[in-house]
Amino acid sequence: MNKKHFSLIVFIFTALVLLIHLLNTRFLHIPDANLMPVRWISIALLLIYGWMQKKLPTWIFVAMFVGVAIGYDFPEVAVKLDVLSKIFLKLIKTIIAPLIFATLVVGIAGHSNLKQVGRIAWKSILYFYFATTLALFLGLAAINLTRAGSGITMPADLGKEMPKVEHQTWQDILLHIFPENIAKSIAEGQVLQVVIFSIIFGIALAMLADRMRKPLLEFSESLAETMFKFTNIVMYFAPIGVGGAIAYTVGKMGIAVLLNGIYLVLTLYGALIAFVLLVLIPIAFFAKLNIRNLFKVISEPFTLAFATASSESALPKAMKNMEQYGVPRKIVSFVMPLGYSFNLDGTTLYLSLASIFVAQACGMDLSFGQQLFIVFTLMITSKGVAGVPRASFVILLGTVASFGLKEWPLYIILGIDALMDMARTSINVMGNCLASAVIARWEGEIDEKKMNSENVLSNAYEEIQA
Repeated sequence: MNKKHFSLIVFIFTALVLLIHLLNTRFLHIPDANLMPVRWISIALLLIYGWMQKKLPTWIFVAMFVGVAIGYDFPEVAVKLDVLSKIFLKLIKTIIAPLIFATLVVGIAGHSNLKQVGRIAWKSILYFYFATTLALFLGLAAINLTRAGSGITMPADLGKEMPKVEHQTWQDILLHIFPENIAKSIAEGQVLQVVIFSIIFGIALAMLADRMRKPLLEFSESLAETMFKFTNIVMYFAPIGVGGAIAYTVGKMGIAVLLNGIYLVLTLYGALIAFVLLVLIPIAFFAKLNIRNLFKVISEPFTLAFATASSESALPKAMKNMEQYGVPRKIVSFVMPLGYSFNLDGTTLYLSLASIFVAQACGMDLSFGQQLFIVFTLMITSKGVAGVPRASFVILLGTVASFGLKEWPLYIILGIDALMDMARTSINVMGNCLASAVIARWEGEIDEKKMNSENVLSNAYEEIQA
């Protein structure tokens, strides 16, 4: 039996197992203990399939299913596996700051073309506002279409306290963008502060004479290459970290959540899929990008972001893969870190959707004008989301308070936030990957040969497997 036939058998069997489980919840009523062997036979087949493929994205995909099975069948064990995802995320976080610093410095000082840096900056900001504004309006349309918050009554006993968050003024958000101590910014994982420091450092280095610039430039180039190799090593642990994260989530939350929560999750997922189909793919088409290859290079960082609900886990691999796609490093290293602060498509869509969900749950029938006012407010406040602790929830809580809405519907959102965070984070990563390719096309610097190569990721996989 060849790989192709075996792969088909595995996918058919897995799909049948999933279908049986879905039907069992409502119609079949087979004892769960009787289905457990069937689940693990499908897991065994997936593990064999992963071993035959010997590709990292395949192993990450398989690890997600293994994690779900462990979380469902052995929740007591699963809740202890969170340590695996934490180890992976810690290793990834050690890469972020030096990688951003090195690639930005090389991208700016390595070409000594400060005019181009300024041009890339304003083009990036223009694109970011265009994409995130469309995301906000799409979220608004989706929640008004499904009205997921309508008909919810306030639970008698919520059983938990609202997380304490500090009120953030616009001055606080603005001040939070700029670093006061670069070591502190790195330690706290403040990506935007590291970006600002690296941009200023790169500009300063570009202004030096060649003999003074060369040693630091060579060091930065060497550091960037080292961090990419470091990433390849850490990626060996990715399937284990992903499996642990999924197992913990399923083991802690369980499969069943509140009905209204599920409706909200489905609304968000549907809106995000619509955003990809109606916004991201048309943008890629008009930018004359090879869409098939683009999704191929995005698939791995997308899966990592979805499974770990962390954009940081996907950043190093996303940057490396976009280079393989044909986007120059100087553009990738500038646009993607900046986009992680200003181009959070999934998060901005979620914010508009969740804000109106709260209003619907409170029984407030907001006019179209009032909803537009909320959206325009979010257009400004969401741009500082990466510089605020507890990120999107702080912005959402601030929006609810600003418009006189009650806070109790946020408890429902908190209960299912992990599921929504996975989706919005993965779309954030996809949007930033596309942004770097669009800016490269706008600058006329995308490598057509790499972009249209049938083996666009062959070199990247060979490095991992070597």
